[in-house]
Amino acid sequence: MSRRRRSAGDLWWKNAVIYCLDVQTFLDADGDGCGDLAGLTERIDYLDGLGVTCLWLMPFQPSPERDDGYDIVDFYGIDERLGTLGAFVEMVRTAQDRGIRVIVDFVLNHTSQHHPWFVSARKGRDAPFHDFYVWSDEKPDEKPADLVFPGEERSTWAWDDQAQRWYYHRFYTEQPDLNTGNPAVRDEIAQIAGFWLALGLAGFRVDAVPFLMEESDRATAQEPHELIRDLRAYLTRRRGDAVLLGEVNLPPKQALEFFGETGDELTMAFDFTVNQALYLSLVREDAGPLGKALKAQPELPDDCQRVNFVRNHDELSLDQLSDKERAEVFAAFGPEPDMQLYGRGIRRRLPSMLDGDERRIRMVYSLMFALPGTPALFYGEEIGMRENLAIEGRLSVRSPMQWSDERHAGFSPAPEGARLARPLPDDVSTTVEAQRRDPESLLNWMERLIRRRKECPELGWGRLRLLEASGPVLAHRCDWQDRTIVAVHNLSGSTATVRLPADDGWERLVDLFGTDDHAPGDDLRLEAYGHRWFRPE
Repeated sequence: MSRRRRSAGDLWWKNAVIYCLDVQTFLDADGDGCGDLAGLTERIDYLDGLGVTCLWLMPFQPSPERDDGYDIVDFYGIDERLGTLGAFVEMVRTAQDRGIRVIVDFVLNHTSQHHPWFVSARKGRDAPFHDFYVWSDEKPDEKPADLVFPGEERSTWAWDDQAQRWYYHRFYTEQPDLNTGNPAVRDEIAQIAGFWLALGLAGFRVDAVPFLMEESDRATAQEPHELIRDLRAYLTRRRGDAVLLGEVNLPPKQALEFFGETGDELTMAFDFTVNQALYLSLVREDAGPLGKALKAQPELPDDCQRVNFVRNHDELSLDQLSDKERAEVFAAFGPEPDMQLYGRGIRRRLPSMLDGDERRIRMVYSLMFALPGTPALFYGEEIGMRENLAIEGRLSVRSPMQWSDERHAGFSPAPEGARLARPLPDDVSTTVEAQRRDPESLLNWMERLIRRRKECPELGWGRLRLLEASGPVLAHRCDWQDRTIVAVHNLSGSTATVRLPADDGWERLVDLFGTDDHAPGDDLRLEAYGHRWFRPE
């Protein structure tokens, strides 16, 4: 497939600000204790004011909720607790009116065991949808590393009494994997994508892409990456600026493969390698691990983009670190067994891990927004929300949004004592309402950070160059066309000094968050957890 060269205006994702939320935990408009699409629509102006340009919704289709909505029963429907298709279209229209594009989770790996396809598939080898899933007459050999949820699942194969065969499930037993190598399954995937694009979506976030590839060629000799290439081509035909944002938790060179040699597979992918190196650098108060991870990044195809994040909706995965490195991060940020998950991750939000030190919290977000790529926020990060460890597993970070000091933290008008979609933490003093009234709050600072980030296209389009620094200071520049942004971040609790270069004929470095401009070539003193952005002139 030939690809036309697109202008900068087409590549909106290069300078976007992504905000991820779960509809059921964002705002309840009808008082039943569960967030809904009507509540989300009420808060579109809040997201617009924050500076969000791309809203990413976690699954909202009908589901038994074995895996927080990722076990889907109807790919074309809306969970009745959340609203209707009409309410969904109204939400998308409202977002578009504010200049916010909407993308949603596209779960291609599996369905719920209650999906009509699997209900039919269980009836036997000749059932219409039997080949939509992965079956075996004998239980295949497997390795412990194959388990996504060690401790919760003992095998990736489950016996079905009705079909009298084993079926494959990479995740929970209740989530049989789709056989994406089957052309009929691929046709269904395209139809599902076309349906939601017709309702105004700007693209999809694809879950667990490497696992998807492992299953994609079971029914045919089709090359696995062709699944993503075909889907990307289909989206481009339907909507030229549609994106595929992939979850690819792999080292840089392996992750690069999922963009395609010509950028014809994923449009964007989350940068798990840099995210994990960031936490190791925070623990050590040493920019070395993060700098090493940034240097290891291969160049992407021109139209593609990495997505930077501090915290996502799952456990904080540390699986790319060595055992010793992971133990360091556990000891500092998740020392109790209840704070850890699957032996690889931490189920806390950043403010808890950093003991509420707002200087450090702001430095981390400043750094994330200053890195080349597209920044993504998980709901509540802008106010410093914490987790609720009383909620099991990875759901601990998905408690309801905290809006005000009203009942249920303003999340729901349900009566006192009513059951909410998910319990609130014991301490809900961190709210949007309180922080809006405080000009020095994290929320107001975050709004300013996002506004400045949107004014710095060098960070979305430019190339990274690490500057000479040592110890706790990460100094880098991003160059695009004839413009440059220089950023410095002190990862330690002590003052540090860095000398910024006096090259390119710069006369001064203009402070983008204050009035303290700097002379190139002079020492710059950074206070504990200090951070500065400059534009050279």
